[in-house]
Amino acid sequence: MKEPSDPVDLFLCAGLDRDNIRQLAFETGFCKRAPRKIHAPDFLTQLCLQSAAGTVSYNDLAARMEAYAGVAASRQAYWERTDESCARFFQSVLEHVMLSKCNPGRIASISRRVRFRRILLQDSTIIKLPLRLFAAFSGVKNAHGAVCNARVQGIYDLLSGQFVQFSIDPYSKNDQAAALEIPVQDGDLILRDRGYFRMSAMEYHKRVGADSISRYKHPTALYDPATGEKINLLELLTRVGVVDMLVGTGPEQTVPIRLIAHPVPEETANVRRMRAKKEMNCPPSRELLKLMSWTIFFTTVTDPSIAFKEILALYGLRWRIENIFKTWKSYFNFEKIHDVPEIQLHVLLKARLIMITMAYERLFLPLSQRLKTPISLMKFMRYLTQNVSYIPKLFKSAAPPPELCRAVQRYCAYDKRRRPNFVIGMDAILLKTAGCG
Repeated sequence: MKEPSDPVDLFLCAGLDRDNIRQLAFETGFCKRAPRKIHAPDFLTQLCLQSAAGTVSYNDLAARMEAYAGVAASRQAYWERTDESCARFFQSVLEHVMLSKCNPGRIASISRRVRFRRILLQDSTIIKLPLRLFAAFSGVKNAHGAVCNARVQGIYDLLSGQFVQFSIDPYSKNDQAAALEIPVQDGDLILRDRGYFRMSAMEYHKRVGADSISRYKHPTALYDPATGEKINLLELLTRVGVVDMLVGTGPEQTVPIRLIAHPVPEETANVRRMRAKKEMNCPPSRELLKLMSWTIFFTTVTDPSIAFKEILALYGLRWRIENIFKTWKSYFNFEKIHDVPEIQLHVLLKARLIMITMAYERLFLPLSQRLKTPISLMKFMRYLTQNVSYIPKLFKSAAPPPELCRAVQRYCAYDKRRRPNFVIGMDAILLKTAGCG
């Protein structure tokens, strides 16, 4: 298949041409004068393309640049250019790609139909790093050995299909520590797992006009807002079975938090208990094991027309970001990190995040809307990473090429099954909750 005349054109879909990329390179200090050999647009393009296939060595990068750009620079020259300014350059490109407009028609259409302006999903994934980076990223260490890890935090807007923020943090910075760093706006709905649960974060987000839904985290002290008396949650649930009420979380609490709980089948409760005993670091208490007979939510959505069933369905949309992270780790080679220094690691990871963001927002979403057959994110990303040399041509096109549409329909469609796929299920949930009230 014929290559496009200029691989740098793959960034045109994000509004970046050669001149724009050069400008970002000068603004971040990656370029300080007219380059003689290593040109920023070509360096960016080839590193991003190679990063999607695995870890990039300086020798491979030098060979690739000579083959595609005619630049005969040494691997030592590329090593010298991979410094703090290079990391700033790639970060700037990543931010530009994330903030560029994507599918404005779809965003406007959804905004007219649903009650939330954005639905923000946040999650993190752990990637294993070379042990030489332990001092910078921490990890797990005991008398028998040590493992170095980093934590990649991602925030994704479900309605626009855009990534809002990425960060590459030390392993020791857990999800709860990142709970207040999400950039919320008036009209947002925040969906995160219980690892991010902080009542102070829910209260702060509500004060700025954003709502959130979280699973109950044990133990959380609850109080009757009228009397100030502490609530025994297990006793309350055992006595009444179903709960939908406003609660307080302490004397300083000023924002009403809605507590919603419904019983689950005993089979489901037993599965939860077995999983908790297996996965928790310390044995779960008897009280916690008994509470697993209920599904319990905290939320600041106080509209009574949005009942437990709707809250459960909205919270279920959080699985989209779980699926996205699973896709990254399965097909974008996050496990392939050789013994690199910290700066090179940041550049490499940001290059992969640039490719992931563009592939999702500029290819997967437009194809999902254009094709009549719903397509699987997992299958599509697998197809893409197995055809890396084809990527520049795909991004260069103003619309998905017909041959790509045919291939995606053939190889990336959902298998036939009784339960609805994610896209159909999401639309149904959002339309249902929009009609409440």
